[in-house]
Amino acid sequence: MTSPHLQLDSVAVHAGREDLAELGVHALPIDLSTTNPLPSIEAGGLSYEAMAGGGTPNAEGGSVYARLWNPTVARFESALARLEHAEAAVAFSSGMAAVTAAILATLKESGRRHVLAVRPLYGGTDHLLASGLLGAEVTYCSASRVAAERRPDTAMVVLETPANPTLDLVDIRAVVEAAQGVPVLVDNTFATPVLQNPIDLGAAMVLHSATKYLGGHGDVIGGVIACDERQAAALRRVRAVTGGLLHPLGAYLLHRGLATLPVRVRAQQANAQRVASWLTTHPSVARVHYPGIDGDPQGLLGTQMDGPGAMLSVDLRGGYEQAERVTAATGLFTHAVSLGGVDSLIQHPAALTHRPVAAEARPGAGLVRLSIGLEDAEDLIADLDRALAAPHSISFSATAAPVQATPETRQESDRLLVEAAE
Repeated sequence: MTSPHLQLDSVAVHAGREDLAELGVHALPIDLSTTNPLPSIEAGGLSYEAMAGGGTPNAEGGSVYARLWNPTVARFESALARLEHAEAAVAFSSGMAAVTAAILATLKESGRRHVLAVRPLYGGTDHLLASGLLGAEVTYCSASRVAAERRPDTAMVVLETPANPTLDLVDIRAVVEAAQGVPVLVDNTFATPVLQNPIDLGAAMVLHSATKYLGGHGDVIGGVIACDERQAAALRRVRAVTGGLLHPLGAYLLHRGLATLPVRVRAQQANAQRVASWLTTHPSVARVHYPGIDGDPQGLLGTQMDGPGAMLSVDLRGGYEQAERVTAATGLFTHAVSLGGVDSLIQHPAALTHRPVAAEARPGAGLVRLSIGLEDAEDLIADLDRALAAPHSISFSATAAPVQATPETRQESDRLLVEAAE
């Protein structure tokens, strides 16, 4: 069922489930054991040693202890690796635990201390690197400066594309070439493996905040890195020592989420295209940040990415004051951090997710980020129309008459949508 010739949608449904028929079950099982019976001191000890060293349990010794390995987690890892065209994947308790392990493992394995971080970058990753907690020396730069900033002691390059929260696209192949053999880690959270596979473009590691699109329902926190088996072993060693293993219940929810990932991402993307197009016509919006809508000078849509995704940001003409009013006035859009769920969210990055970022790299005060969900696009547009018109905070009523765009605005929105699709 998991032949390498299967298409993405089939892999999403069946990957990581190869042993279910042998187990005599259809739904994914959840193994919540924290400890496991040992057949003997010697066999258990050898298995423990294998896992602590970055391997997997041997058949004779078993899985010993859940901090080292868990079968429910392993199934999810296997499935995500298939979707990302990687040899392996290693799952963690959060996206931040995953990126922390990736940096620590790479510094340790390479014996180098310098990290190149391509901005803009997720605020948590940016802050982690700037904090000095991991002992890395960090240089922040644009993608075009990677070759110039690379040093003999550079251990890795970290980038995100589409970037959070400006949706900037980074040419992964170009960065890999500029890195000249230095491993490149790509945060693929916004694109997901449905729209982009960085391993195919030369990246060494692919990071996901699995909390977002992979889970898709706002009810599980997790992180995962797809990579080759050598790097996976190094990541498992860090995970075993630091105790960052994903909880099996979280792994179950994430694995279940993968089955509907392609369907959700495509439907949310279609909604986002419609919303982004409409926003370009609104007088309160100075700029819409959305791949294709605000340009694609590198030609990465259709080549590196199969579509623009379901995240977008807008610069509001009224600055911070209007951002404060709009985020308070939406109803279908929940004012909350995070993204990628089936319901739409709105938030102000500079005040929240990117608050710890250095002032020169912080998003503008009038920038608001939208995560587009699976609601009807016309309802989302009507909700934003109400909020953008709000002079102060208002409450939303599900029974309120929707505000309809004018025929002229609708026509212009449709024209821009067609142009973006072309």
